[in-house]
Amino acid sequence: MSREMSCDVLVVGGGLGGVPAALCALRLGRRVVLTESGRWVGGQLTSQGVPPDEHPWIESGGATASYRAFRTAVRDHYRRTRPLRDRARADPHLNPGQGWVSTLCHEPAVGAAVLRALLAPHEAAGSLEVLMRHRPVAATVDGDLVGSVTLAGPDGDVVVLARFVLDATEEGDLLDLAGCEHVVGAESQNRTGEPHALPGDDDPMDQQAITWCFALEHDRGGDHRIGRPDGYDFWSSYRPPFWPGPQLGWATPDPGTGRVLQRPLFAPDTGEEDLWTFRRIVHAGHYRSEAGVTDVTLVNWPQVDHWLDPIVGVPAERRAAALAGAKEQSRCFLYWLQNDAPGPDGSHGFPGLKLQGDVLGTSDGYAMRPYVREGRRIRACFTVLETHVGVGARAPLRGAARFADSVGVGSYRIDLHPSTAGRGYLDIASWPFQIPLGGLVPVRMRNLLPAAKNLGVTHITNGCYRLHPVEWNVGEAAGGLAAHCIDRRLEPRAILERPDRVDDLQRLLTGLGFQLEWPEEIRLQAR
Repeated sequence: MSREMSCDVLVVGGGLGGVPAALCALRLGRRVVLTESGRWVGGQLTSQGVPPDEHPWIESGGATASYRAFRTAVRDHYRRTRPLRDRARADPHLNPGQGWVSTLCHEPAVGAAVLRALLAPHEAAGSLEVLMRHRPVAATVDGDLVGSVTLAGPDGDVVVLARFVLDATEEGDLLDLAGCEHVVGAESQNRTGEPHALPGDDDPMDQQAITWCFALEHDRGGDHRIGRPDGYDFWSSYRPPFWPGPQLGWATPDPGTGRVLQRPLFAPDTGEEDLWTFRRIVHAGHYRSEAGVTDVTLVNWPQVDHWLDPIVGVPAERRAAALAGAKEQSRCFLYWLQNDAPGPDGSHGFPGLKLQGDVLGTSDGYAMRPYVREGRRIRACFTVLETHVGVGARAPLRGAARFADSVGVGSYRIDLHPSTAGRGYLDIASWPFQIPLGGLVPVRMRNLLPAAKNLGVTHITNGCYRLHPVEWNVGEAAGGLAAHCIDRRLEPRAILERPDRVDDLQRLLTGLGFQLEWPEEIRLQAR
């Protein structure tokens, strides 16, 4: 027997787009149901274990006000709850892990706690219901309208009826269940005209690598070696054709140039960019000595990118095997690090490396879920192409294409990890860009919106639209759009097709703290 609920806005997926989507709709007076299939909200930031990847202007702009408020709340959480040294506590730009990938490398557990704290007042007020450990399994559709979504939970099915339904799942699950037109994998040049698209036909099975992240401490002098994984014989000898050596090795290709990188595990005295500090999420130097805190780093390194099989649009058995293979690869890399990795003094192995699960909310030290870079993407009224944002693709023009219907901004290189079709990295410069409203409006569905990495982008432009601040902005814009449509008794396409209605929406978003365009001096800085 299923339970039935109703709301104004249903947000399916509690990731880094789903939470701000819910918060924005709530802020605009709507009743919201937010669902999440796992134990944590936050997606790539939390359950997938990926500290924020951001642009260099993030401390002062280039994101919505709510995203920057979230960043402030993370820092405040550390100041309030941790025995920090006075210097760290007073630092307005406190970087908890002092990692060099971001100015805010923090523990996934802290991100999850801060996000739940943002949702809590709305739950207490009764305007928000959060259904954890609920996954979508079916949807009813009447013509171009989604009527309800069925979610399987620990206590049985829940059927939610909503005026607007937002897909904020990690892989675009609801697009498939509702029959919303969508794209999987890589498009061809014939379809998109992008210089770096596939030269032949579209390939739905050409998808970016996934990564099963894990967290490590280093107990110098200790021995925390794991048992030899079953797949170690394979992974210790596996050498992709586009790799400079065995994948389990220090030598990796530079994503942008292809030259060989040899980053050491530790380089404490040279100032060199080493792997340990790359995504370090706990920096012992921030803490008072009596606290006994040790460094923790998050392993999301090239050696654990898994591209042997796709996970989207394949049978369940094949997907499960790919996920298991990704986790096995990560185990094998840890075993290699502990036993066989060449050290600077001619030794082999770092047996003191120890899995640390507290920061990830797990008992085994591995993330709750794999990091998924790419899922289903809607066929949208407007699709962002490489020729809109890529530096080379737009030459001799400078700056990204301007979108009069902008609902936000972002900036990141077009960064594609090796693919399940056997292609290596694609890492090319892009201009700081805008997020067009047309990319959030499906070609047919009238009350279904994308609220994550599933907007109208291609396999190529997903590479710069998939990162933390942009996913947040997309989700928040979708939540605002849904609430605005309900208030105005309009559908998204009716807003998109009228410049005066777009202006009305943009005024609303700007009032909520959205940034819709870049200052000229930043817009022309390629990355």
